[in-house]
Amino acid sequence: METPLRAQETTEATLKGVRTNIVQSIRAFRVQDLQDAARSLGHHFLFANLANAQSKQDVLDLLAQQFILPAHFGKNFDALYDCMTDPVHKSGPQPGFIVVLESIPANAKFDKEAREQLLDIFRDTAEYWAERKVPFRCFYSFR
Repeated sequence: METPLRAQETTEATLKGVRTNIVQSIRAFRVQDLQDAARSLGHHFLFANLANAQSKQDVLDLLAQQFILPAHFGKNFDALYDCMTDPVHKSGPQPGFIVVLESIPANAKFDKEAREQLLDIFRDTAEYWAERKVPFRCFYSFR
């Protein structure tokens, strides 16, 4: 089924100027518009609201829950990277991804270093998919 012209124009407008493999602040984007763009493009849409997280473990628990990661997920950053790449790659051709990490905590238990480590996982994931010519766009906000 082809995408209606208006939906395609809206998608193009939403993602205009956004590289196909990037991790960036959500800034002027609305979550619903990103979800609509993912649907229109036939991409996977992954959304995690991390507003209730206080620590690294909380963040990993919420990501596991909201991204529906496999039961064997080791709940550490290395395991998160593995779950976002290898098993998904092995499951067959992928159309692309739009990921939203909303309200990443910014507190003493999840400090700047922890936030950068988390975003580095998604940057590495974007690079992984770029090498396979699969779009991977990740948008985030801090609480």
